[in-house]
Amino acid sequence: MLEELLPQAERIASLLKARGETIGIAESSTAGLISAALLAIPGASAYFIGGAVVYTRQSRSALLEVSEQELTGITPSTEAYALLFARKIRGKLATTWSVGETGTAGPTGSRYGHAAGHSCIAVIGPQGERSITIETGNSDRSDNMRAFCIAALDLLEKGLV
Repeated sequence: MLEELLPQAERIASLLKARGETIGIAESSTAGLISAALLAIPGASAYFIGGAVVYTRQSRSALLEVSEQELTGITPSTEAYALLFARKIRGKLATTWSVGETGTAGPTGSRYGHAAGHSCIAVIGPQGERSITIETGNSDRSDNMRAFCIAALDLLEKGLV
């Protein structure tokens, strides 16, 4: 799975290194795959500051220090939630860029009414914020994790160019 992500991760790494820019990742249903793709590129320490797999309320509180007040009006697995993740990791790590990802990889849906194959992804950088929602229509966990990661890398690369 990781091998197919490497060409895109290499392009992203080249852009970040050439500009002297940095990135932080807060991901959930991709389970570290976005970070793994970016870290698989030699020289990643020049641009990759850190990442967090924020999979539970406990990790959200401990790693991103998201308060209950900040969650007012925000439902998990939404673009607003992904943007919150991206803002928090960018602020905590003082990076140029950040990615936030949240979703439901499967095989079942979420308690919030999202079907398996649903992910929201946010990218924040010097030019502003972008977010998207992905619906694969698939219940295969591994396939969805891969699709979510590809979508996140796509959104990041589009922001960089």
